[in-house]
Amino acid sequence: MKVVVQRSKEARVTVEGQVEGEISSGLVLLVGISQNDHESDCEYVAEKIANLRIFEDSDGKMNHSVLDQGGEILSISQFTLYGDTKKGRRPNFMNAAKPDHAKPLYEKFNDLLKDKGLRVETGVFGAMMDVSLVNDGPVTLIVES
Repeated sequence: MKVVVQRSKEARVTVEGQVEGEISSGLVLLVGISQNDHESDCEYVAEKIANLRIFEDSDGKMNHSVLDQGGEILSISQFTLYGDTKKGRRPNFMNAAKPDHAKPLYEKFNDLLKDKGLRVETGVFGAMMDVSLVNDGPVTLIVES
């Protein structure tokens, strides 16, 4: 499992012009599921992201998590994170999980974040989506299981 984590001041995802998910301050997560991922990967990554200290305290040091900040999550499924570009000019997506494997894990991951008390908004799994955000910092990290 691979997640691009972006600290955000605001974000939204639209599908065919319709807003599907929107947050104010928090994290935008681009979530990639590989064919080898399991629920344990979701548990590890959800725990890591919920408690990742990437928000500043009063001294300007990254000491607070999204939980500490009362922040929100915008979670977007992103199979292209497993695109292999080593050969040729077209990415190979063989390592990305097929939808019947990825969707339940993606939903489990989001449920685990909700269980921690986070408000989680999402796009539409498998849809063409437009994601817009104001990256805060910018702070962008990759979390992998």
